[in-house]
Amino acid sequence: MCHIKSSEEEESDRSLTWKEESNISQREEPFDNAALVCPEHEVNQYDFHIVYSATYRVPVLYFRSYHGDGQLLPFDEIEKDLPGHSAKLRSESKWTFISHEEHPYLNRPWYKLHPCGTSDWMKLLFNGDSSLNKKDFVIEQYLVSWFSAIGLVVGLKMPLEMLDTVVSNNS
Repeated sequence: MCHIKSSEEEESDRSLTWKEESNISQREEPFDNAALVCPEHEVNQYDFHIVYSATYRVPVLYFRSYHGDGQLLPFDEIEKDLPGHSAKLRSESKWTFISHEEHPYLNRPWYKLHPCGTSDWMKLLFNGDSSLNKKDFVIEQYLVSWFSAIGLVVGLKMPLEMLDTVVSNNS
């Protein structure tokens, strides 16, 4: 709703505000607990999505972060949440950089670990692996290997259950 005030009403509001301020200065200012409460360590929330890129033919990690009140974090604040080794890893490697793009399904801006080098380093990882003959196993092993490498960049740890599943399927 929009309420348009005339210049006379605005002047009246200004003078009323000034009168209220002078009255407050003559008496004790009210104590507002809500204005004094400040969280010591605010926890930021993260959403992660793994989306297959038809262009690069690899999985891509999309993510976004926001404060407890729902306000999205800018990248400089997200960088503060990333593990210390992440900045070094991203600066030294041509394969791990973060870009800001539209999520392919949600049509909203999200960050992503750019997939341009993923195929190359995954080939290096699986070079000479005899388990590549088992198609079902390869998919599971590929995703677990990909996730264990990509997760390091953003501080995600792979649950041991994921690794146990791949190892037990290989036996």
